Amino acid sequence: MSSAKSIKPEIPAAWDKCSRCPGDKCCNYITQSIDTPRSISDFDHLMWQLAHKNVQVYKDEDGWFLLLMSLCQFLQKDGRCGIYETRPQLCRDYSNDYCEFDEPAEKSFTFYFRNYQELDAYCRKRFKRWDRRFTK
Repeated sequence: MSSAKSIKPEIPAAWDKCSRCPGDKCCNYITQSIDTPRSISDFDHLMWQLAHKNVQVYKDEDGWFLLLMSLCQFLQKDGRCGIYETRPQLCRDYSNDYCEFDEPAEKSFTFYFRNYQELDAYCRKRFKRWDRRFTK
């Protein structure tokens, strides 16, 4: 019998919180900052983006963003990162001290359009001439 102790790799404390998360909060989307839409043309462009699956749009205190629902290929079933030691810098900069496990991000959204229909309803209220964009 060997007296050598097995050495376990140090597990970051953040992983404890991640392992309690249902896996649908973090690492299943990316956001991309976009210019503030102002005109009918700008909003029509957003309509095109929302016509695609897994694309959403929101506005919060930092501005307007495309929200692309796409699961990270390295997210493990237990909520942990499969490439933790070699993860990209953006992931390294992220802290889960206060994250979506604690409170949903959408709670701070000024606007949140989950689909084409929601944005269309908003645009119909905002722009009286919304449907005229098709006539020349």
